[in-house]
Amino acid sequence: MNRAFAAMAALICLFLAPAGFADQPRPWQMDLQQPASPIMHQIKWFEHYTLWFIVPVTLLVLVLLVVVAVKFRASVNPVPSRTSHNTAIEIIWTVAPVLILFFLAIPSFNLLNNQLELPDADLTVKATATQWQWNYEYEGGQSPVAFDSYLLKDVDRAAAGKEDKAVYPHLLAVDNEMVLPVNKVVRVLVTAAPTDVIHAFAMPAFGVKIDAVPGRLNETWFKAEKEGLYYGQCSELCGKDHAFMPIAIRIVSEDKYKTWLAQAASDLPGAYKALIASADKPETGTVVAANVSN
Repeated sequence: MNRAFAAMAALICLFLAPAGFADQPRPWQMDLQQPASPIMHQIKWFEHYTLWFIVPVTLLVLVLLVVVAVKFRASVNPVPSRTSHNTAIEIIWTVAPVLILFFLAIPSFNLLNNQLELPDADLTVKATATQWQWNYEYEGGQSPVAFDSYLLKDVDRAAAGKEDKAVYPHLLAVDNEMVLPVNKVVRVLVTAAPTDVIHAFAMPAFGVKIDAVPGRLNETWFKAEKEGLYYGQCSELCGKDHAFMPIAIRIVSEDKYKTWLAQAASDLPGAYKALIASADKPETGTVVAANVSN
């Protein structure tokens, strides 16, 4: 019993740890990533909602195809029917799709409106894409903070303190993550370098995906609800290293964010080392499992 309690405590510690809320692609994943923003909650609800229409319609079409193939095959129906009109069927296949589209359109328009209507932002970050990396600029601070974010190479993992591939996945981890505070509305200005190609800024856990177009400034927003590391990628085919252009966002408490931002203005590597070290420490009040004897 005591061992079972210890195991349960360990699981609680695992799920309550800040990094445990982070999300990334999983092997054989069939569903969307777990939502970490209000918009993503709506997207996931809408995805499940549409399945209540998609699955029955798909099954109905399958049944009709089987019935037609069996009942009206040439061997049992040598003389095909010449019926050309059926009022009831005409009404059904006209009205039914209209009703289905109506029930899909209303929540769809609501979701699009919520995505495109930007609330008052607590902070603004500009994300500029080039082949094949991201540059982030923090606006409104006392000291400017801007840096490039590249794919983390395996040879650099030890120096960066990012050797754990469960937390810093292969081909998704970066050298410098975008660091943002939890429960704050973040406005992201997205563009690409003037002489570059089209890219796309995508963060699935936040429900964000928007093109980065040279010479054009697009904007989007999100409000991260949970601390942790979140991963996305460029989602517009942009050249030979398109698959090596990840996006990583580290969501931290407001106090940790302010500390990082102040230090990053003058010492970016030191700011990241201090932030990673603080992220590895358990939060106050976190349940820690211990060995318990019978």
